[in-house]
Amino acid sequence: MDLVLAISGLHGSGKSTYARALATAFELRLVSAGQIFRRIAKERNLTLEQLTEEAKKNPEIDRLIDEMTKEEAAKGNVVLDGQLSAWMGREKTDVKIFFTSPENVRFERIARRDKLSFEAAKRQTLMREAAQKERFIELYGIDPSDLSIYDVIFDTNLQSIEENINILKEIISEYLAEKGKK
Repeated sequence: MDLVLAISGLHGSGKSTYARALATAFELRLVSAGQIFRRIAKERNLTLEQLTEEAKKNPEIDRLIDEMTKEEAAKGNVVLDGQLSAWMGREKTDVKIFFTSPENVRFERIARRDKLSFEAAKRQTLMREAAQKERFIELYGIDPSDLSIYDVIFDTNLQSIEENINILKEIISEYLAEKGKK
C-alpha cells in the first residue's frame, strides 16, 4: 500500500496527536514540519517566537521545511504533519485533513503542552498564526485559511480522542477500499 496523508490545522487543534495516531494505525512514517521547525529553533538556540521572527526575514527556513515535505510525500507511505503539508504534497497526497478546534480549547492545550499561562499561549499562538499566514502568502501565494484544498475538515473538540481516531480511521479505510489500495 502506498498512502500519503496530509494533516494540517490550527495550532493546538491536535494535528500532531492525530498524525501520530494515524501513522501508527496505518503503519506509515511520520514527518512533522512543526518538529523540524522546533529542531531548527533548538539548534539555533532560539525560542519559537524568535525563529518565527527570523523566518519573516529569511524565507530559506520555510523553503527548507517545505522542500523536505515535498520529498517525503514523493517517497510515499507517510503522514505529513504541517501547516502547508496539503499544499506541498498536492497531487502526491491521498487524503488531506484539516483539524480545527475552538480558540479557547486550542490555547489551553498549548498552555498545558508548553507549560505557559493561557494568556501567553494565546499571544504566542495568534502571533505565530498571523506571521505564518503573512509569510505563506508572500512566499507561495498560499493563504493557509483557504480550506478548499482539504478533503476533510475535522473539529477535534467534538468527541474523545479515541472516538475521533476511530472516525478518521474509518474515513481513510473507506478511501483505501474505494481506490483499491487496501
